Amino acid sequence: MFPFLSSPVRECSSHRDKTIPVDLSFNVFFTFHFGLRFWAAEDKVKFWLEMNSIVDIFTIPPTFISYYLKTNWLGLRFLRALRLLELPKILQILKIIRTSNSVKLSKLLSIVISTWFTAAGFLHLTFPLPSLFGQVENSGDPWLNGRNSQSMSYFEAIYLVTATMSTVGFGDIVAKTALGRIFIVFFTLGSLILFANCVPEMVELFTSRKKYTKPYEAVKGKKFIVVCGNITVDSVTAFLRNFLRHKAGEINMDIVFLGEAPPSLELETLLKCSLSYTTFVCGSALTFEDLKRVSMEYAEACLILANPLCSDLQAEDNSNIMRVLSIKNYSSHTRVIIELLQSHNKGFLSKIPGWNWSTGDNIICFAELKLGFIAQGCLVPGLCTFLTTLFIEQNQKVFPKYPWQKYFLNSLKNKILTQHLSNDFVGMTFPAVSRSLILNPSAQVKLSKDTLGFFIAESPQAVKRAFFYCSTCHKDVYTPELIGQCDCKNNQQQARGPDIVVIKGNNKKPTCNPENQDSVSREQESFLAILENRNGVYDNVEDTTEPLDSSGMFHWCQSTPLDKVILKRSDKSKPVFRNHIVACVFGDAQSALIGLRNFVMPLRASNYTRQELKDIVFIGALEYFQREWRFLRNFPQIYIFPGSALYTGDLHAVSIEHCSMCAILASPYKPLSSQILVDTETITATLNIQSLRISCPTPIPSVPGASSASSFSKYQERRYQQIPILTELKNPSNIHLIEQMGGMNGTLKGARLHLSTSFARGTVFSDNFLDSLLATAFYNHHVLELLQMLVTGGISAQMEQCLVQDKYYGIHEDSDTIMSRRSRCKLGLLSLENTILSDIEPRKTFGQLFCGSLDNYGILCVGLYRVMDEKKQNLEHKRGVC
Repeated sequence: MFPFLSSPVRECSSHRDKTIPVDLSFNVFFTFHFGLRFWAAEDKVKFWLEMNSIVDIFTIPPTFISYYLKTNWLGLRFLRALRLLELPKILQILKIIRTSNSVKLSKLLSIVISTWFTAAGFLHLTFPLPSLFGQVENSGDPWLNGRNSQSMSYFEAIYLVTATMSTVGFGDIVAKTALGRIFIVFFTLGSLILFANCVPEMVELFTSRKKYTKPYEAVKGKKFIVVCGNITVDSVTAFLRNFLRHKAGEINMDIVFLGEAPPSLELETLLKCSLSYTTFVCGSALTFEDLKRVSMEYAEACLILANPLCSDLQAEDNSNIMRVLSIKNYSSHTRVIIELLQSHNKGFLSKIPGWNWSTGDNIICFAELKLGFIAQGCLVPGLCTFLTTLFIEQNQKVFPKYPWQKYFLNSLKNKILTQHLSNDFVGMTFPAVSRSLILNPSAQVKLSKDTLGFFIAESPQAVKRAFFYCSTCHKDVYTPELIGQCDCKNNQQQARGPDIVVIKGNNKKPTCNPENQDSVSREQESFLAILENRNGVYDNVEDTTEPLDSSGMFHWCQSTPLDKVILKRSDKSKPVFRNHIVACVFGDAQSALIGLRNFVMPLRASNYTRQELKDIVFIGALEYFQREWRFLRNFPQIYIFPGSALYTGDLHAVSIEHCSMCAILASPYKPLSSQILVDTETITATLNIQSLRISCPTPIPSVPGASSASSFSKYQERRYQQIPILTELKNPSNIHLIEQMGGMNGTLKGARLHLSTSFARGTVFSDNFLDSLLATAFYNHHVLELLQMLVTGGISAQMEQCLVQDKYYGIHEDSDTIMSRRSRCKLGLLSLENTILSDIEPRKTFGQLFCGSLDNYGILCVGLYRVMDEKKQNLEHKRGVC
């Protein structure tokens, strides 16, 4: 009845065949396993449709039937090869494979091998071995009674399947049956997908394990650095761009990236573009073996990158702190520069054995610098833009159409540089150095030998003149470009003192020569960004007892309960705010803390008197401020209004129309499908506030002698004015949404933040440039120290240990040390009219203004905040930084 049954697919069993009991014992185990799975299955119906259940149904019964009937029938027992797909799980349970690469490799191998064996079993009619598979080719087509069958061994079947899977057919072994050929057609289509995906990935896993596990061989005389932490395409791209910018054309240092996972294809492509000076090693900074493979003990420094867009800021900081601990335990002398996201984590680093500020160990805290920039922008409009331009590089070609665009683009060429001053300056009453950083010091401080100066200039060649200056050869030279190296003996014997770090801030045009300098118009240049020297600070504070914190750097008060500072709209006794600062915060009870203390500390710096302090009003969710308040309760004149900046009524309740500045802080990072949406709340709040108009501007009362007071009295004839605002953007590309609200014509083309009108005006800030500070800290840590002192209220590395211990007990000004700390300079904005600067003559050029303000009043002028366009094109007298 069934002629094909006479084929070797079915044959009589012999008691001498020892494979039958072995096969039976295996199937007994699979039967027991089938029963356990059925008993544990939650859905009994779905259980019968699982792949393992189908395999058991077609493979277990034939074994018991053949043993009982003494007839060996293979049937579909070749499906047992699909059980190999469970092998990776078994190996993981037995802990034979542990790493992600080995797990992935075992899964790929199991897929390929099970496919080979199953397909080969379908084609092959085996010899009487019940543990092998197949039937098609050796049995022939059933409708032809097997007349087209052929003898094919199991190895030949695997050979045919392999050749078919690789799309290489040699023709020596082919399928002759119709079923076999139909199977080959569909198998070829499936194998194209399988072979194209699995095999290359397996090869990549094999080669990558060998490729990125090789140790880096440190060559004597060849410098290198190690970069670890957040190693991604974006972070590596930003790091290489900023790191190589400092040494353009002079790449004499290797960069070793220590990543915890093999690089992606995009990252691998990026590294290949800089193969001559970059090396990637797969490993972790937490293990000594991997630190040894990158020769950490011989590295110039180890730079640890952070991910500012992570969802858990605390976990990111903790992982980087653990990396520092591991590196210092392995090699305590290795210099470490780390990026942190939250400022309260800085205290853990100073407690790590081996951490040493004096040897170059440094911290770049994103929250501290970002909020410090915004706070200084609230005190001095445009200052955050001015400081940001010193750390960014503009490579895009732009053709300015208006004068203000030309001035602004020229300012983007400047950067902060350091240079040891010529010893011929020794003894002169010039802003100087000692063992701590002094910004614009008084005339009583004189230069010492090998003083290091800070300069705002376009190139290192320009500031090199300060080192080449010779009182003998250059005393009659009034053109700085003519100052060069001379052959005088005193210059040849200059030696640099490694322990001197006191500096002087200067401008790239410090001379009073009026030639080839842009003129300063009285009508256009109304405001001036300055560094003011507090020569009379001792006279101002001798009779006062203003409480300060333990460091003497910030104003302090007794711990204030939260309910005492909460403002209620219905409370008639709430303070009347004028000339205050409004800060809009978006957060809730579950949001990560952004660290508002870093925003408050620069606004409560002790170099301002208590009368000069401006009230700070936070508006946001009360649940969020309850979590932040323990960091703010010891700062005076802070108020909280539960509400939202998205509602106009809440804005009027905090007298936003009378504020000196409204800062809109970006919301804590939340994982979103689109990066454009991360600034939704801040952009909406900006739109809401900018829509408000003050029809009759009330003169803002300025504190006598306050350097940050703004003078708008000459524009009282205006019918309305916008509320001053400073918006933080997490995604710089969203600047085009802010530009549409500005109402200014002649915006520079392109969507880049640093070429926007809003950025030039100082109304927008983004912290994406902070990535460049890692390279800056490596090449010149003095520049980073200068920036930290400017934006954080005067905190230096020597004061970190004092501030991070949360010792906010109050002290009074009863010592010279505390008073000397209060004598540090402060930043401000002064008008060229109706202030002490109006007496400076001549002042037609910036050089004349610079020299006149420094010589007559000890004020160091660093930039201008000028009217952008003519009055008819700029009715609101908007100003830009240059």
